[in-house]
Amino acid sequence: MNIFDELSWRGLVHQVSDPDGLRKYLDTPGQTMYCGFDPTAESLHIGNLVPLLSLVRMLRAGHKPLFLLGGATGLIGDPSGKDKERELSNTEAVHARLEHIKAQIVAFVERNTGQKPTVVNNYDWVKNMSAIELLRDVGKYFTVNWMLAKESVKGRIERDEVGISYTEFSYMILQGYDYYHLCREYGCRLQIGGGDQWGNITAGCEFIRKKGAGEAYALTFPLITTASGKKFGKSEKGAIFMSAALTSPYAFYQFWINTEDADVVRFLKYYTFLTPEEIDGLAAELERAPQERAAQKALAAATTIMVHGEDELKKVMAATEALFGKGDLKSLDHATLAAALESAPTREYQFETLPDLPQLLVDLALCPSKGQARKDIQAGAISINGDKLTEARALTEADFLGEVNATHGAFAVLRKGKKNYGLLRLG
Repeated sequence: MNIFDELSWRGLVHQVSDPDGLRKYLDTPGQTMYCGFDPTAESLHIGNLVPLLSLVRMLRAGHKPLFLLGGATGLIGDPSGKDKERELSNTEAVHARLEHIKAQIVAFVERNTGQKPTVVNNYDWVKNMSAIELLRDVGKYFTVNWMLAKESVKGRIERDEVGISYTEFSYMILQGYDYYHLCREYGCRLQIGGGDQWGNITAGCEFIRKKGAGEAYALTFPLITTASGKKFGKSEKGAIFMSAALTSPYAFYQFWINTEDADVVRFLKYYTFLTPEEIDGLAAELERAPQERAAQKALAAATTIMVHGEDELKKVMAATEALFGKGDLKSLDHATLAAALESAPTREYQFETLPDLPQLLVDLALCPSKGQARKDIQAGAISINGDKLTEARALTEADFLGEVNATHGAFAVLRKGKKNYGLLRLG
């Protein structure tokens, strides 16, 4: 299948400058395309997954995608989709974030293709450009009238209390120059990005045409929303990052497993490499037995492997099963288990001042009173780290996972029945 047809089937083609011309361009293997990633945070997030995955799809289809790091544009600030001016970051902070993002891109591409990506940084060709060169050799080809008509600019100018600085107004000129540079140096004739990038991308196409460099194409993806109309990619705690340090693999998996039935088939198309036949099969399974959540499990597993690898998925699955009484808590990876218990009722104590077991159960709201706690213990309904307790004994160091005197403290999982549990932490 031509990759353009695949993207169309997946629902990922929102705007395209010349559908027939682009499809013909992508009919021949070895074509070059790019997408840019500005270092606005220390990590990419799942809002970046669609363009990142699309470049990987291009690579798997035999093309030569470029992964552009915005070392220069990240110092300027893109007004697209923003209702006010961005705060400028210093060069050192931008470059530090770039290194994190570059490492993420390399790991992601190697994991999902077995190949090394071609990563470029626009700072390398912009840093030595003088103001005169930028104005004469680039700015001369952009009319202010044309730039003012772009949505990213027009929306801000119409808001008198906010406006737009000349700095952000000039962002599309830099992005247009990036496209021209990559066209000249790499033969790149396709730029992809989110729907809010249409103005910037087409500015590059127009610049290439005016410079006499031939045809260039633009393709954007739709804004991803849930069936309820909410913008996709955030949880109650904020953005879902691809960095395990910012969003644990367990939390990452849980985000996807909680996908609504109305969204899951569409998200399987957007965020996995599953074939039409495989997705149709999961759609049929969803229709037949929605309570089994087979489609959500397939989506969560595929995205977790894609971003964090199979080993992390195994840890997540082991923690999930153990928390519901189907595995050994003590054998789990402690970091994964701690992440899995992040939303559980938690109390922290010094080891020397630990209350007795019935009081702990009351403190964690697992039992309404100490008297009921004693009855539950005698009935065998209480366990610690998976081991059933039969007497209201004092807890010992051996009852805690991790080292009791470690910097981050040890912890233990108290459970009542199969579904109610709480976390004890030692400060």
